Amino acid sequence: MLNTIVSLITPPLKGAVALIRLSGDISKEIIDNIFTKKIEKPNHVYLGYIVNKKTNERIDQVLVTYFKAPHSYTGEDCVEISSHGSMLIVNQIIELCLSLGAVKAQRGEFTMRAYYSGKMDLVQAEAVNDLINAQTEEAKKLHLYSLTGETSKLLTPIKNELADILSLIEVNIDYPEYEDIEQMTNEKIIASLSGICNQIDELISDGKRNKLISQGIKVALVGRPNVGKSSLLNALLKQDKAIVTSIPGTTRDVVEGQINVNGITLNLLDTAGIRDTDDIVEEIGVNKTKSVIEEADLVILVLEADKLLDEDKKLIELTKDKRRIIVYNKEDLISSRKQEGIYISALNKDITALKEEITSMFELDKLNELSPSLCSEREIGLLMKTKNSLSEAKEEAQNNISLDLIAISLKEGYDAIKDILGEEIKVDLSEEIFSRFCVGK
Repeated sequence: MLNTIVSLITPPLKGAVALIRLSGDISKEIIDNIFTKKIEKPNHVYLGYIVNKKTNERIDQVLVTYFKAPHSYTGEDCVEISSHGSMLIVNQIIELCLSLGAVKAQRGEFTMRAYYSGKMDLVQAEAVNDLINAQTEEAKKLHLYSLTGETSKLLTPIKNELADILSLIEVNIDYPEYEDIEQMTNEKIIASLSGICNQIDELISDGKRNKLISQGIKVALVGRPNVGKSSLLNALLKQDKAIVTSIPGTTRDVVEGQINVNGITLNLLDTAGIRDTDDIVEEIGVNKTKSVIEEADLVILVLEADKLLDEDKKLIELTKDKRRIIVYNKEDLISSRKQEGIYISALNKDITALKEEITSMFELDKLNELSPSLCSEREIGLLMKTKNSLSEAKEEAQNNISLDLIAISLKEGYDAIKDILGEEIKVDLSEEIFSRFCVGK
């Protein structure tokens, strides 16, 4: 039997109201021992007092709601206590619950119990945390699709078709004497897997695009010292976050900021200017810059509009394999443009052309076409694993490998689909996923 858990599920700050949740078999027993009203019906709200019966002290006047299993968030007996938002009161109520047999909830434990109780699959469970962390309206919509089960439904036809193929192969192998059973041939497998692989390719493509909506775009501002990277960061943020001076090498560490462009969060990273240097601190900053370039979804390479130095050419070569936008800064200092490209004046906040290029590159103007998609690292990774296994099975069928061997690759793909939904998932993996949640969820 699992312990009954208790936690504050609203932020641990002073406020008008705080909400405390109990979940587990003795939730009702605990509240009956500390609440002045008798709770007779589930899903009803009762007004009364939380009382320490040992000292006969009233702790607070509260509202209590009891949810009887399985009709609760976790699928277990649950009690929710709405108290006044003093952390002193909250801690006293939680201490009373602990004294009567409850234990403190761990990160994500309420949602983990909901998952184990079958109240939601793993895609829905992950969406709870993603929804809490959503920073844009588009990200919120995307994770609501997952929370309501719309995203999981994308996998149903694929899972069912793979199950049908595997079942038919097994019947053909185990009962070859039955002539009235449909014969599964390599040709049928090839045809079926071609269609399934096309569906998975679409899911992966949509997932990678919508991952940017969910997590934002990591943007590295790169250039040699004193080309205006920090001025560009300040212009994008519309605030003076980065220190700007005429002294090369002013930025020694990565300076971060966030903006919203057409519903996408741009996670901006202003990096130290890259150049050869004998300054140990500046050299550390340069090495950090190179690491940021590797991890970035987009590199904005900042050059000066009136000159191109050898250091600039090295940066053009260094970033050539990255998704990149080259901008020519300090347009206000030149009389004419020497070459085609995007010209800006970061100091004068004239960066419209750059924003338009980002919008075009990532098709941010098409966000109104948002639809359910599997977009977490875990989900996309398992989709790719499924595709690889099914492609291997298709190749085996094309080479006339026996059905029992093809079934091994098919089963690997089928299991990867089930892993996305969390069906028969390993306990240690689910615990790792829920450890990212806040306490109280």
